[in-house]
Amino acid sequence: MNSTPLRRLAAVAVALATAVAVPSLVAQPTSAATHPTGSAASTGATAVAKPYVLRHGVTAPVYSYRHAIRESVWVLAPDNDGDGQPDKVTVDIIRPRELDGVAKIPAIMDASPYYLCCGRGNESERKTYDAKGNPLKFPLYYDNYFVPRGYAYLAVDMAGTGRSTGCVDEGADSDIQSVKAVIDWLNGRAQAVDAKGNPVTASWSNGKVGMIGKSYDGTLTEGVAATGVRGLKTIVPISAISSWYDYDRYQGLPFSYNYPAWLSAYVEQARTQHVDCSAVNNEMSQDDADATGAYTKFWSARDYRAAPSPEASKVRASVFVVHGLQDTNVKTPNFARWWRDLGQTGVVRKMWLHRLGHVDPFDTNRQRWVATLHRWFDNQLMGIDNGILDQPRVDVEVRPNHWVQSDTWPIRSRTTTLDPHADGTLVAGTPDTGTASFVNDPTQSEARAIAQGKNPNRLLFLTSPLASHARISGTSIATMSVKTSVPTGQIGVALVDYGSARRVLDTDDGAQTLSTQSCYGRSTSYDDACYYDVTRRLGTTPLQVLARGWARLDIAGTHTVTVKLTANDVMVKKGHELGLVIVGASPDWLETVDSSSSTYKVDLGATSLRVPSDLSFSTSAPSTALVPSLRDIVPGTLPPVHHGPQLPY
Repeated sequence: MNSTPLRRLAAVAVALATAVAVPSLVAQPTSAATHPTGSAASTGATAVAKPYVLRHGVTAPVYSYRHAIRESVWVLAPDNDGDGQPDKVTVDIIRPRELDGVAKIPAIMDASPYYLCCGRGNESERKTYDAKGNPLKFPLYYDNYFVPRGYAYLAVDMAGTGRSTGCVDEGADSDIQSVKAVIDWLNGRAQAVDAKGNPVTASWSNGKVGMIGKSYDGTLTEGVAATGVRGLKTIVPISAISSWYDYDRYQGLPFSYNYPAWLSAYVEQARTQHVDCSAVNNEMSQDDADATGAYTKFWSARDYRAAPSPEASKVRASVFVVHGLQDTNVKTPNFARWWRDLGQTGVVRKMWLHRLGHVDPFDTNRQRWVATLHRWFDNQLMGIDNGILDQPRVDVEVRPNHWVQSDTWPIRSRTTTLDPHADGTLVAGTPDTGTASFVNDPTQSEARAIAQGKNPNRLLFLTSPLASHARISGTSIATMSVKTSVPTGQIGVALVDYGSARRVLDTDDGAQTLSTQSCYGRSTSYDDACYYDVTRRLGTTPLQVLARGWARLDIAGTHTVTVKLTANDVMVKKGHELGLVIVGASPDWLETVDSSSSTYKVDLGATSLRVPSDLSFSTSAPSTALVPSLRDIVPGTLPPVHHGPQLPY
């Protein structure tokens, strides 16, 4: 769907919103109690036409953050832990006191499993409460920034975490339905109680909700949106998982064993409500298909792209995707396949792709990000016609601090097919014959596999130097014919940019925290809006792995296998050479299913790499001079070893 009809629909929506605008209040000096909690009484300010004040085209911070209403409710969600009682989902709310009882307002919501166990953001902020259990500190800046502008902000403890009951089930029904219930409550379709068990309604809510969050939080935005729940108007998934199979597996190979149960038990730490979740965890360990790596019903229930529900075809909300192109935690197929599937259903979309790893845009391009997010929520939740839908849909950082815009992604010119030759060259559109072999090494590091030197444990093929700069945008695909003699084998493929360049380093996901702070929003003594500034870690490296992919090979014999590598969008410099590296085991990344010293034979005539770029090469022969020795692969060239469980955090 192009931008013109989207723009036309948005204009109609704004006109309707203006026509039915409800009275609200302009913020005036108040004499509300200094305690952060209190009754929901109106302060008696002057009425105006809308629940916001526009300044310079955006909602202005005219409402008091210090005197905002802070309250907790417990939404009754479906019984997903099997104890016969509804799960109680904690919702901590902060909203403008001046608008209470006068105007109904939209809500921005961050649902998370991390509020008490692990913290949120670069500073690992946790929720805090007063002696009576009323919320004081809301992690992150969303409350500080948006509540003074007329929004409510909700910090939701996903079932099984924080102050909620229930059990975590790594992205399945308990996770998703517990959060969906909060949106239902905001729209009058679910019940909630206060700390004393008294019924509570969301009389202040106009039913419009925008969800936002990074990693697991962002994953919840996608899972809930994929239910098609009414009232969810927009989501902003940051570094989010669209399929837990794609997070826990790569084409049949596990990144770690028993991960769903491990993660669920981990985030249940520090919860205040005791619930025995051992049966749920044991069931996940029995059903996760670690032994085969297969995509089963267990994983289908945790896949928000494909049927059955939740699925991308049911998404009603607009979607603003943000992801790091060097994210080795929530790997890039999660955003690329989600974006593709949303496009097929005509969802209103926007996307930012930055050059760091698993990092929030607040810590990559802070000022520009907050300004963009502000306009997005103003448009999608307040109905303000501010032109954001007129801008190009996609912003991509193709090299450090260099951004390009487009209306589509990936950028498609043409795909170049590269064929490996027996002499170690990688040639465009010229298949070779014969075979090449390597010996599997279950201990080989990625650094050794891509470094210079004779190495019987890998295959390395090099192109000639690039004749011009090249933008590789999208997913590279390796098609291979591989012969093995082991009952279960594995193959690993890497696309490498060989050549010295100044790049975003992979140390700490490319982010360096500074000693200075900047503030976004209003502060109190118990919840400030100031955060340490963050900058990119830049350095000169001799190479960069542009994409990785792996696949399981079941049963001895010859396998025709297609490996879809991690997606990327990156500029490669003129004069650099591209390398195709093929290995067996990848212990830095995956569990090893072939621990033998077996020989793998690759049929070169049936093997190729399709790269999403219009590549041109010089007439010079490939040279191993650009391939660094192992000792020349400087720190930051490669990410830390990621074998074993890690948090989508």
